[in-house]
Amino acid sequence: MKKHITPHRGEVCRPDREQQNGHRGAVFWFTGLSGSGKSTIAHKVEKALFDEGRKAYVFDGDNVRHGLCGDLSFSREARAENIRRIAEVSKLFVENGIICMCAFITPLKSDRDRVRDIVGEGDFHEVYISCPVEVCEERDVKGYYKLAREGKIKNYTGISAPYEEPKNADIVIHSDRTSIDDSVQQVLDYVRECTANGK
Repeated sequence: MKKHITPHRGEVCRPDREQQNGHRGAVFWFTGLSGSGKSTIAHKVEKALFDEGRKAYVFDGDNVRHGLCGDLSFSREARAENIRRIAEVSKLFVENGIICMCAFITPLKSDRDRVRDIVGEGDFHEVYISCPVEVCEERDVKGYYKLAREGKIKNYTGISAPYEEPKNADIVIHSDRTSIDDSVQQVLDYVRECTANGK
């Protein structure tokens, strides 16, 4: 608790919001290499939840870099701060009873553990979108792997920087051998189960 700062509690609490929404709030943290399908799957899950009348929102790595984290570089410290900010914002969304999906590479276990600590054990769900770097590089949707191979992007995860594979993710999707539709359905079923009122 910071000195001389006292949190203010309003008249509407999280259970009130969740009851009105018809579901619990939670954070689903999509981790995996660039090109693994994190954002694609997260956004399709968001659309399915929206069509069902649920309140859901996706935080995407590139989008956040244009606004909230636009002042940050790509140094190790700045990347950690980028993740910390998203964790704090997603926690606020959860308090509002919203299903929050965060699609960030988050290559280091220490950063993912920090997010879990900020959000809270019961509200944090790690979604590992597993895909071999060779397959991600073949897709190279954004052209980043090519630039990394040419040395134009330094410390690129999977090429010149490590990715620490999650050992105990809550759900693992092998996007190199599972169709997009099946991947989305698996995640969607898991999200529904975790956010059902009464759980």
